[in-house]
Amino acid sequence: MNKLFKAALIAVGVCAAAAAAAVVLTAPGQAEPEKKKLLYGRNVAHRGLHDGEKPENSLAAFRAAGENDYGTELDARLTADGEAVVMHDDNTLRMCGVDKVIAETSLAELKTLRLRNTDEQIPTLREALEAVGGRGPVILELKTAGENNPLLCEKVLEEIRAYEGPLCIESFDPRIVAWFRRNAPDILRGQLTDSFREMKKGTSLPAAFLIANGLTNVIARPQFIAHGPGKKSPLIRLAERLGALDVYWTSHDYATQWSHEAVIFEYYRPHPRYK
Repeated sequence: MNKLFKAALIAVGVCAAAAAAAVVLTAPGQAEPEKKKLLYGRNVAHRGLHDGEKPENSLAAFRAAGENDYGTELDARLTADGEAVVMHDDNTLRMCGVDKVIAETSLAELKTLRLRNTDEQIPTLREALEAVGGRGPVILELKTAGENNPLLCEKVLEEIRAYEGPLCIESFDPRIVAWFRRNAPDILRGQLTDSFREMKKGTSLPAAFLIANGLTNVIARPQFIAHGPGKKSPLIRLAERLGALDVYWTSHDYATQWSHEAVIFEYYRPHPRYK
């Protein structure tokens, strides 16, 4: 009986230690309710309010999102000469029909290209924020720059400080989120993620496992988690129960908004606010 009792105590201790470790590793950063209001109950236009005439991540799409009272999601990455431009892909082929790697191309060269056979150019981050003009919250995604992450973060922070509208940052790269935690803790920050099955398509297996399960929260302490359509892990759900704002990307259906605290959408026109 004593052996059984001791075994039970050990089992309880192991479970308690595992639960405590899960909380420590996945706990989100804390944000004041006023700061969370930036996103709560908002529909945010993915890469701007784009359509056949207004390409994604274009000044026209950003102006349209602002004019319709939507939030605006956009992507920032570095050029070869250290400028922050707005483009989702790391290569211009899909959007411009020309095969250029953005990180290996100067801003001047990129400005000669056009988006989707329109007159729209690849905007700088400053131009994009000016187009939004403070009309609705901005979710600014920083694309990983590897060893140049600090330079990207510094450049983006410089532009953020000059911008007067509501804005938060997010990234799939937890090192970027952690940089903002250390250097700009006043800015609402989020961790982009998805299921392990989806994450492993674009990153190494160890990184995919850690990010998909919220285990990088220990360094980044994101205040919101922007999760894709893949199945959420129990640890991500734990982080949400511990206070992380629940943001969904990318919605193509009105019904999505009712089960999330904020939604990044495209290809339809929901009401700007739903909570």
